[in-house]
Formats: sequence, C-alpha cells, structure tokens
Amino acid sequence: MKIELLYFSDCPNYQGALKQIEEVTRTANIAAEVELRDIRTEEDALRLRFLGSPTIRVNGVDIDPAARSSTDYGLKCRVYRQGNRLAGVPPRELVEQAIQEARNGHDVRAADR
Repeated sequence: MKIELLYFSDCPNYQGALKQIEEVTRTANIAAEVELRDIRTEEDALRLRFLGSPTIRVNGVDIDPAARSSTDYGLKCRVYRQGNRLAGVPPRELVEQAIQEARNGHDVRAADR
C-alpha cells in the first residue's frame, strides 16, 4: 500500500496529517510506504492534481470521496468537513476508510466513473 501526503512547507496542518497517517497505519497494523511530497510551484500543483495542503492519497486515490472529481488544483490550504465545522486536518475516519478500501482491493476510481 502506498500513501502519499502532498503538502507545501508553510502549511501548518501537514504534520498533523502525517501523525494521523502514522497512527492509523500502526493501529490497523498496515505496512505502508508513506511518501511526503512538498509541492513548491503552481505548475507542480497542476501536474500532480494538488487540491491543497494537506492532501492524502492511498494508492493514488484521494481519501475524500467528495473531492475525487474536483479539479480545483493549486498552492493553497485545504479544509475538510468534520461534522458542522471545517478543519485543516482530515477526519481520522476518512483516512481509515481509504486504507480499508485499498486493503480490500476496492478500486474507488472505477466506482467513481
């Protein structure tokens, strides 16, 4: 399993997202390759389909099903809905669900077409 954390270095939330990835994979006893990708330019943001910092992908698929069809790429902060509020770190449940989908071999990209 490959987990990517895309961020930009001035983002105050990417370290919290990395900690969350580490906790979820440890709790689930998942051996995952975690790749940190520092996005530095708008060109990189477009090329890498960067939806903002932090963005987490499991096996190339964004953890947020609602964002999988988004094309709002750029160097910016990203927010996630947690109940009635917005947060800079995704809810743990999104990370857990994405890992579970990958673990079960579910190709969410095909399901979203």
